[in-house]
Amino acid sequence: MQQPVEGRLNRQITILPSLATIALLLAAPGVIADSAPKPDVRADIAKRLDVKVEDVVPSPIPGLFEIRSGTDVGYVSTDGRFYVDGDIFDMQTKDNLTESRREEGRLQMLSKVSDADAIVFSPQGPVRHTLTVFTDVDCPYCRRMHSEMAELNRLGIRVRYLMFPRSGPDTDSWHKAEAVWCSADRRDALTRAKKGEAVKAPACKAPIAEQYALGREMGIRGTPAIITETGEYVDHYVPAAQLSEYLSKPAVAAAAASN
Repeated sequence: MQQPVEGRLNRQITILPSLATIALLLAAPGVIADSAPKPDVRADIAKRLDVKVEDVVPSPIPGLFEIRSGTDVGYVSTDGRFYVDGDIFDMQTKDNLTESRREEGRLQMLSKVSDADAIVFSPQGPVRHTLTVFTDVDCPYCRRMHSEMAELNRLGIRVRYLMFPRSGPDTDSWHKAEAVWCSADRRDALTRAKKGEAVKAPACKAPIAEQYALGREMGIRGTPAIITETGEYVDHYVPAAQLSEYLSKPAVAAAAASN
């Protein structure tokens, strides 16, 4: 026997709220539909690019992750499909955002190098700036820069030298660097070596290989390689007066003071 119309309507009215509730639950974020944990795409990207997961971070551009390993910076789409090799510029401020990240990387890497692991030439007076310089005993422009050390120090510039024999391991320049490091007075030995004098010293455990490897990891291509207090990389010789003037520019000085 067919149910009266009123009975069928009441049954439909009773069912409708239940359907509506299910629909709302399915649509609600984090409920049922999202209850299963989502895979971390960063872990997959890190694995493919052989970097740490923490090196995969949001970039200034939505839809792109930034990948940084040491001073190498690149970008990858958030789905992990596309890789972008290039610099990002802020068109409003004209800043190179990618280079800023490289500078941070250089400072992080150099923070692990103590003064005891460098050959340091300091001013007698106040230190206005500190430079870390990768140097080669036989490099002509390194010698020219070192010949101005008294002037650099007079201008308040402190220089931390790290060895970077461009010719590589087991070469004449490499052995000269080792002799300098193993000398009782390393500053005097380096000065004499840069003048072309022969430096002899008993063999010792010298960190030439470690400093050379650090330079290569930082992307050093030639010498002198000057790293400023802000992490900026100056890849050539600059006369002492010009270098001091540049370091004293308001923007450069302010950035150095904040580090």
